[in-house]
Amino acid sequence: MIIHETLETLGLSNRQTDLYLTLLKLGPSSIRDIATAAGLNRGTTYEELKRLKTQSLVTYFPQGKRRFFCAEPPEVLLRQAKARQQETENAVERLEHEILPDLRQIAPDSSLTRVFHYEGDEGVEYFLRDILNTMSDEPDKTYRVYSSRQIRKYLYRPFPGFTRARVKAGIHVNVIAIGEGGEDAPLSSRKWIDSELKQQSPSYVAVYGTKCAMVSLTGTDYPTVVILDSEGIASAMTISFDTLWQRL
Repeated sequence: MIIHETLETLGLSNRQTDLYLTLLKLGPSSIRDIATAAGLNRGTTYEELKRLKTQSLVTYFPQGKRRFFCAEPPEVLLRQAKARQQETENAVERLEHEILPDLRQIAPDSSLTRVFHYEGDEGVEYFLRDILNTMSDEPDKTYRVYSSRQIRKYLYRPFPGFTRARVKAGIHVNVIAIGEGGEDAPLSSRKWIDSELKQQSPSYVAVYGTKCAMVSLTGTDYPTVVILDSEGIASAMTISFDTLWQRL
């Protein structure tokens, strides 16, 4: 549910969200009544209510020998969200103008080639998100790809919304496809290289920003990703790609 996804960004678990909604419907209630309505035992209900209280979403008052809990108005959620938004904006401002300049001073020389290795679907998803993040900051929002037919069905498996996110960010891709196939997509241009090899090695090479990434599969269809961050290598790969692109 959208409410669970939204409140999760405020630090609430699904159980805590359910408890808050339950208490909102019940009004001031005892732990026993809340636990019964939420389908939880009393111990778990009490612990979660204490956590909600620390988040200023629940209050309680004594009535005789018992405590009655009540939910704070929903407007509190909006105030907390706006407060977090302001904190995030302040953090972005500090990162951009104060912290990043200092961090760049201690980072390795950009002329050196940095190599990163990732594995599995998690590694592929990281690589695809890195394309989006890197290209969003590039003045020329076109990156280049060599893609073999055998790897295509594995590439977007961990991130099926990649193309939609790429298009939304205004990022264009030029693809040289090795072998037949490949689907047309917005902000995408494709050319083909015929291959007579029946057993091509599954491979995918992307050149984006100062990076050159290579994705391949092991014999068990397990993806591995190697990313080289080198302005010189990326420049050479871009020149060779563009030269071939013009001749196809």
